Amino acid sequence: MLGRIIKQISNDYTVELENGEKVTCKARGKFRQMHISPLVGDKVNIDYNNKYILEILDRKNELIRPTIANVDQAVIITSVHIPNFSSNLLDKLLVNIEYNNITPIICFTKLDLIDDEYRKEIDMYIDYYKKIGYDVYLNTDESIKEIFKDKVTVFAGQSGAGKSSLLNKLDCNLNLATGEVSQALGRGKHTTRHVELIPVLGGLIADTPGFSSLDFNGMSNEDIRDNFIEFNEYKDSCEYRDCMHDNENNCEVKKQERLE
Repeated sequence: MLGRIIKQISNDYTVELENGEKVTCKARGKFRQMHISPLVGDKVNIDYNNKYILEILDRKNELIRPTIANVDQAVIITSVHIPNFSSNLLDKLLVNIEYNNITPIICFTKLDLIDDEYRKEIDMYIDYYKKIGYDVYLNTDESIKEIFKDKVTVFAGQSGAGKSSLLNKLDCNLNLATGEVSQALGRGKHTTRHVELIPVLGGLIADTPGFSSLDFNGMSNEDIRDNFIEFNEYKDSCEYRDCMHDNENNCEVKKQERLE
């Protein structure tokens, strides 16, 4: 029987069948030999009677952190205050998500906690990311509720940035645990302990453990370069076909950077 994995806790996988029934299954040992593990979001074929996952269907994409497959879009929850805004982390997330063929959406949180001067600086970043083609929302925007229908969405970002709080706002019946941010570390406690797909606003949203760093594991320098979308308009104008937009002569991207 076919279904989708909607939750994993330890070695137990909750599979939602096409008829809406939820079944808790184990994974067959053959997956270890194949060096593959079922992920939340996987479409699978199960042995209904014995409650085993028999087959993992082809994935269109997968993320390592958070660990999930077959995602349509990723909402990057971006705090501007404890934890403070990091354009470096946001850019890393954007590049990683673009690389995995997932549509990134940016959502800024905690703007009510900053002063007017800092808000002007944040607004400049918001305008910039909109200018280069990203959809950007504030957590107070009611229009954000319109983006989830018929989509599998992952929430990503630093712990303490407000992922669970935003989910609770989108659906007040969820009552997901939220936690205070550590003043010493500047990041939140991990209130989310597992990955689970939750039905919200006509789609499925994953509430995932937060994290404060991200590496470009498995990505080459060229992969990183090619997934900065703001480079795409100018890359063909560079003098060298394989320009890395770093210190090369007559790099069109570097010229535009100086103009800005």
